[in-house]
Amino acid sequence: MSEGEQRSGADGAGDDRSGDLTELAKRRGFFLQSAGAYGGVSGFYTFGPNGAALKDNVEDSWRDRFTVREGNMEIDAPTVMPEPVFEASGHLDGFDDMLVECPECGESHRADHVVEDNTDYEEAEGLGPERVGEIIAEYELVCPTCGTGLAGQAIEDFNLMFETTIGPGSSSPGYLRPETAQGIFVEFPQLKEYARNQLPFGVTQIGRAYRNEISPRKSLLRVREFTQAELELFVDPERDEGPDLESVEDVVAPFYGIDQQEADDGDPLEITVGEAHERGLVADPWIAYYLGVAAEWYDSIGVDMDRFRFRQHLSGERAHYAADCWDAEGEVDGDWIELAGFAYRSDYDLSKHDEYSDDDFTVFRQYDEPVTVERPTVDPDMSYLGPEFGGAAGDVADALADLAESDPDAFREAEADADGEGTVTVEVDGERHDVPVSQTGFAVEEVTESGEHFLPHVVEPSLGIDRALYTVLDHCYREDEVDGEERTFLELPAEVAPTTVGVFPLMDRDGLGERAREVAADLRERGLSVTYDDSGAIGRRYRRQDEVGTPFCVTVDYATIGEARDDDEGEPGTVTVRERDTTAQRRIPIEDLADTLEALRDGDLTFADL
Repeated sequence: MSEGEQRSGADGAGDDRSGDLTELAKRRGFFLQSAGAYGGVSGFYTFGPNGAALKDNVEDSWRDRFTVREGNMEIDAPTVMPEPVFEASGHLDGFDDMLVECPECGESHRADHVVEDNTDYEEAEGLGPERVGEIIAEYELVCPTCGTGLAGQAIEDFNLMFETTIGPGSSSPGYLRPETAQGIFVEFPQLKEYARNQLPFGVTQIGRAYRNEISPRKSLLRVREFTQAELELFVDPERDEGPDLESVEDVVAPFYGIDQQEADDGDPLEITVGEAHERGLVADPWIAYYLGVAAEWYDSIGVDMDRFRFRQHLSGERAHYAADCWDAEGEVDGDWIELAGFAYRSDYDLSKHDEYSDDDFTVFRQYDEPVTVERPTVDPDMSYLGPEFGGAAGDVADALADLAESDPDAFREAEADADGEGTVTVEVDGERHDVPVSQTGFAVEEVTESGEHFLPHVVEPSLGIDRALYTVLDHCYREDEVDGEERTFLELPAEVAPTTVGVFPLMDRDGLGERAREVAADLRERGLSVTYDDSGAIGRRYRRQDEVGTPFCVTVDYATIGEARDDDEGEPGTVTVRERDTTAQRRIPIEDLADTLEALRDGDLTFADL
């Protein structure tokens, strides 16, 4: 049953094979541009049967590692959210890209991409519109579409969110979410109850997000609709003991820190996660932990770790609320692309929603022992405030309460001034109001407290599923030669391959087809992903499965049905199992087939052990 195959040149196609990969992806049902019958629409892709299966497997693998094994909760929030959510999060005002429009052809382009593609600037996004405009003029950069000069053209901010309305009319504006994280943050008041207010706890979500990219490009790498997998870990910044780094401290990865990036000949440091944390390169232990978890996970799904690194954000890239931020990056077609972000977000997100919403985003922290504290209070005389300030009286009273909490000395100083007739000043809607301290009811009381409310901090690993999928396809793409013919195959790990096993009859006659279909049905009953194929020569069928990354093929022949017609066919009641990467073959008793394939898929058995 041997094919007589000989493998060579497994690394195959060279540095730039995006065209080959895109052609294979469309031909074999991984992904294709959406709405092709209507000319297609840029930035949107449909995942075909193999792509959808691969995507599901990558998502399931992430869910197993970051949700199930970490003991986290998972939610599924809507993709459309009301405008106030994005006012609070800052997306409405600050979620922008730099747009430059060609004066000749009218095409719009991301100004920072025009700079990055034609100069030595690698992170132009952090330079700001004014500096980007100066670089365009300095280098005399032109429109990528028609070649017209772009010097002097306005660089404008363009908000990336897709706007919609909720319900009829336009009175309730909403937006397609630009990230899945906000769906977790806005539900925190209820989620903390599910977690019984015990920190730390994590919440994950896998779902679609939308960004109205100015110039989608590079296939799945920059699109307008994509899938994110995010984890928001909520911690107590004062009492959090951090993770147990022991499970990942020996994981080795390339760390491309700020110092290495700023050095003339700086290369990533190939060190363990434990070393990176001990040196202070990755200061936060939670970030270090998730970098270790992510490195192992990316390796398990097929990312080439020789084309992978963790890069620390430079100071100009990092959000103002992020104490530290790292990206996981993969090399694709000679470029380093962002695969995931790992950020310590402090209490920024919860504080914003606590401020803008009517709910409580704090958690109660119990003291070890009750403490007695002095608490400033006010009890304004509304019979004075009402006639004096009219409709603003209620707001003035609230402002007095805020002032007593933030600056009680202002009241004490007023009491000491002019025999207690001094005034305190508060501001309401930009207008200053002076209130006699005697009318504020200011007092300082001693109270015994058992604890305090505080806003948890957030550690966030955020992953792009589509980019992970594309990177895996690129890193697993191989070409070699079999029986004098070129072969293309995807060296996908069995865990994520769209199909685990292909089942073939040697030929569809003499009962072989019926028996092969029975075998396929039995394997499906065991939970294996199976494809059945009886079309064409057996070698052609192997090639088709190689091209979509199916790790194992099973051939039913005459020995399987007890009618061996060739001395090489093997013992009665056996089938041939063929391994994709080496093309090696083994005879397996049919009663052991399902157990063997399950063990091979799960990594409990290697093909060499058969």
